Amino acid sequence: MPKEAVLLINLGSPDSTSVGDVRRYLKEFLTDERVIDVPFVRKFVVPVIILNTRPRKSAEAYKEVWLEEGSPLLVTSRHQQELVQVETTMPVALAMRYGNPSIADVLRALLADGVDRLFVLPLYPHYAMSSYETVVVKVTDEIKAQCPNLDVEFLQPFYKDPDYIEALWESARPYIEKGDFDRLLFSFHGIPERHLRLSDPSHAHCLCTPDCCNRPSVAHASCYRHQCFETVKAFVEKAGLAPEQYFVSFQSRLGKDPWLSPFTDTTLVEWGQKGVKRVKVITPAFVTDCLETLEEIAGEGKELFVEAGGEEFELIPCMNEHPLWIRFLVERIRKWSCTETPVGA
Repeated sequence: MPKEAVLLINLGSPDSTSVGDVRRYLKEFLTDERVIDVPFVRKFVVPVIILNTRPRKSAEAYKEVWLEEGSPLLVTSRHQQELVQVETTMPVALAMRYGNPSIADVLRALLADGVDRLFVLPLYPHYAMSSYETVVVKVTDEIKAQCPNLDVEFLQPFYKDPDYIEALWESARPYIEKGDFDRLLFSFHGIPERHLRLSDPSHAHCLCTPDCCNRPSVAHASCYRHQCFETVKAFVEKAGLAPEQYFVSFQSRLGKDPWLSPFTDTTLVEWGQKGVKRVKVITPAFVTDCLETLEEIAGEGKELFVEAGGEEFELIPCMNEHPLWIRFLVERIRKWSCTETPVGA
């Protein structure tokens, strides 16, 4: 029988909140051609302007959320790794796409341990060039360099998998069922509109046809926007929410090119100005709370909403270590494995 192993991969974090460590992390992140696909911006604007201005500001933001044990994303990801490891006999490793532990180092250690069959779980529910795709490409490149014959399989985006939706709903249920909100905002990480077109194999559907996300197309297999809407559709059906109770927006944007909209920050300001008093925000693109949820949403987002006239604001935590989320990961591993018995078999 082959020696099997599992590799969980999330985005990553700086090694510390020092400006130097943040700069190194941002350099690796922002020079990834699948994050910033415009060569001029990646090769000149990033090193000359962004890396000379943004690291200090980002370091201060990280300090706002940093835990005693380190980055919230890394700390929680390690807890997820440990919880999954308890449920399986094969090695369960953790790597980050950017920063440490690196994919190259973790893969090297697994190969040294004799692993010849690997299941890679990118911890992103939705497909995007700058998240899921870059993980697959990086892992594939490292395997070619280190062990071209390694048997590897990737967990596919699970944006509407019933078990994922169930885990997402159950983790959010205590916050939703209280009913103490006027609006629920689904805030997804933003990407440039250009990335949707680049990921569209037909090059004639995404953002090219009316109501493109609801018209059947092969493009949906790699369309981040469509997949976000599908997650929301499945969630609100399970939660029994009426259309007027929720809204979908996109956070995080860089530069002047068109990004997915409406934007989270402007939506919160508009709601506050229009008399919406109580808001809850859920961030289904993230399975682990991180800078983008804890600082950008719970910090900056709340401040914008309250300053605009809002009164109550609550961030619904990511699934993090919720038992159903851990069960989702474990069951996918067991279905893939040649050596472990699938649940229910």
